[in-house]
Amino acid sequence: MNGSRLKFVLGGVVIVGALVWLGFVGYQESKAYYVTVEEFSAMQGELYGKTVKVAGDIVEGSIDRSRTPMEFVISTRGKSLRVRYVGTDVIPDTFKDGSQAVVEGSVTPDGVFQARHVEAKCASKYEAEYEQRGK
Repeated sequence: MNGSRLKFVLGGVVIVGALVWLGFVGYQESKAYYVTVEEFSAMQGELYGKTVKVAGDIVEGSIDRSRTPMEFVISTRGKSLRVRYVGTDVIPDTFKDGSQAVVEGSVTPDGVFQARHVEAKCASKYEAEYEQRGK
């Protein structure tokens, strides 16, 4: 009876240990830094290999939908970042030249940011709606 009880306890410890490890790994992978393009440029060495959310404005004329994967450039305060979208989600309708975007992914060894997720918004659309409500 003692041997079977020991096996049961060891099996439980192994299962609990595996669940804790999977939870820790999942948490580490889901954690993402949120920075602007300017901050990303300054911290690029520290963020290599980590999941990062980078916010910036889409540079006029930079969206290249003819390439697979699609590429574009975002910028803030004179700093720019070339982005390659490798995700499978549909690009939002608000993703246009001059709009604000948040890309989530990681930087590659060649310095291109590979985004797995893209969020975009058109600031002027929301500002106009806010101004109308305020009157």
